Amino acid sequence: MIQFFLEKLPKSHLHILCLGSHCDDIEIGCGGTLLKLTERCSDICVDWIVFSGNERRKKEALASSEWFLKHVKNRNVIIRDFRDGFFPFVGANIKEYFETMKHAVNPDLIFTHYGKDFHQDHRVISELTWNTFRDHLILEYEIPKYDGDIGSPNFFVHLDAGLCETKIRYIENSFTSQSQNHWFSRDAFYSLLKFRGIESNSPTGYAEGFYSRKVIFNCGIV
Repeated sequence: MIQFFLEKLPKSHLHILCLGSHCDDIEIGCGGTLLKLTERCSDICVDWIVFSGNERRKKEALASSEWFLKHVKNRNVIIRDFRDGFFPFVGANIKEYFETMKHAVNPDLIFTHYGKDFHQDHRVISELTWNTFRDHLILEYEIPKYDGDIGSPNFFVHLDAGLCETKIRYIENSFTSQSQNHWFSRDAFYSLLKFRGIESNSPTGYAEGFYSRKVIFNCGIV
């Protein structure tokens, strides 16, 4: 397994764009990685955009972003109101919003949904991410759920046990409206973190998995 080390990260500026269809997607999919990055990088900017949510879920998402981005001074959190479950049918409006993003942000790293996710809203956001940001590092995150669409990621971020516990605690405390859903459980979240840790031979035993379609390795040779 080939490893990449971002040794200059603490002193470098890093602009991250996080995209999620629903109010807990970003946290579940890449929350641990975000906590790790925001704790280690002193100069970081985060644009955090969620595309749907009713009033209760919007409040939960805003509270959650306060926890996950507590080390980030330069942040922009936006919760849109596109209709949950209908993204393919209001795709033109979402596409227009992506066009405005394209001219407003130029991130170093983008987190978005897995392109082969079975949830229709997730697929639309993933597809429009790639359509819009064609020359950026994009990592697709995964969401455990009923559909059974968990795949085989090819990019892993190792997380220690304490960071995993922090991620799950923030999610549980923030999104109380989801607590009755059978998939919304710390066992489910921990299981996926543990399984990805096994797959990537994590020394801590835990990892988040991502899907990377294109990565350019620049070693100083043009």
